[in-house]
Amino acid sequence: MLFSHSQPESYHQHSASYIREALAPFLKNEEARLMAESASKGSPFQYVLCAATSPAVKQQEETLTYLNQGQSYEIRMLNRKLVEYTDISSKYVKSVVRVVFHDRRLQYMEHQQLEGWKWNRPGDRILDIDVPLSVGVAEPRTDSLQLNTIEFLWDPLKNASVFIQVNCISTEFTPRKHGGEKGVPFRIQVDTFTLNESGEYMDHVHSSSCQIKVFKPKGADRKLKTDREKMDKKPLQDREKYQPSHDTTILTECPPWPDTLNIHSSSSSTPSPVYHSSPTSCTFTDGNCSPTPPGELVLPGCSDHLLPSSSPQDTQQWLQQHRFSPYSRLFTSFSGADLLRMSREDLIQICGPADGIRLFNTMKGRYIQPRLTIYVCQQQARNQPPIKPGGGDVYHALYLDELTLLDLSEKIAMLYNISSQQITQIYRQKATGIHILVCDEMVKNFSEETSFTINTIRDESSDGFHVVLK
Repeated sequence: MLFSHSQPESYHQHSASYIREALAPFLKNEEARLMAESASKGSPFQYVLCAATSPAVKQQEETLTYLNQGQSYEIRMLNRKLVEYTDISSKYVKSVVRVVFHDRRLQYMEHQQLEGWKWNRPGDRILDIDVPLSVGVAEPRTDSLQLNTIEFLWDPLKNASVFIQVNCISTEFTPRKHGGEKGVPFRIQVDTFTLNESGEYMDHVHSSSCQIKVFKPKGADRKLKTDREKMDKKPLQDREKYQPSHDTTILTECPPWPDTLNIHSSSSSTPSPVYHSSPTSCTFTDGNCSPTPPGELVLPGCSDHLLPSSSPQDTQQWLQQHRFSPYSRLFTSFSGADLLRMSREDLIQICGPADGIRLFNTMKGRYIQPRLTIYVCQQQARNQPPIKPGGGDVYHALYLDELTLLDLSEKIAMLYNISSQQITQIYRQKATGIHILVCDEMVKNFSEETSFTINTIRDESSDGFHVVLK
């Protein structure tokens, strides 16, 4: 179904004036030159976001545009060559619009960030299309698994406008820091495709994007006003270092989004744009992504330690063996040396605090230190010869991960090669000869590296043992 509204006749008959109107803030006195340059470029497409750019951006930096959460903003799809464009065989082209992270570190952990947002905002979408306001748009679609993506068809011989709504705000993805929060920037990216020989919209023809920040309702207007007031207070010489603010934002050309060709048939999350050669994805399953998928295969022949000499294939096997499968495609081209060079902070930014710390400790071979170490010697029978040369007693180290009676029972049971259920009671014998029943509180008060002599007594009422610590 094509959503179109009654339009003035000039919308189609005078499309060139429509383009000039959209680009007017940028053309000024150089209109003829810029239009000529546009016509000479390979792609005829131009996308314009109808929202003002910030004046507080330096000349050599990318433009920054402020948006209000949930407000409808127009993106004009312009065909700069108009009817001269004959490279497409179909009436329509397909455009995919998405909101993604601008910051490289957040791109690494995009899946975790979007899943966290989805958990906190059930039923909401990051990006929506305002269909009633959109003009010349056919078959608008959204995917319940792609919360930050919309797609639609439009006729390149008739300039179209799509109205979008961004429902997340920049501070939702900012960790709280001392001194307040500063919202992270996003990107709006538009990728356009034509039909291939198979009749699918998979032939990429153009991509462009712009940088944005999203504020709570009316927050963008206040921020823009603050920036303008700040710039007005600067001396004229300093103001020349900054870009002038324009009423609209022109999206600049960029590489296509990785894996975007398969977005209409893929259920995986959108991968990070920084991995063009091997894009990464993570499958959504029942609203979460399990770090240890059921039935995960542990690959044989994989070293327990990650070595600098490990090949990318060996690194992949090591990641899967140690339950880091969700990140295996993210590190698909990493060798062991590449991964080992990453710092603890890098891995936390990429994988999140829990998995980042676990991955760092695992690949560095840093194991959990026991909370308590005690030494025990099994009491020998009177007529039994000593088992250590020189006649001394042999002590075994017991490493307790938890300061509980249960953990102590399990470690002693392993020493005697029996089950912990066979140990009915554990006593501590004092110098006076009295036996004190060991409990959790007593275990917590054991001194580090205390030595005990252990004796076992058969429990007559069961098939178990009493253990005496001397």
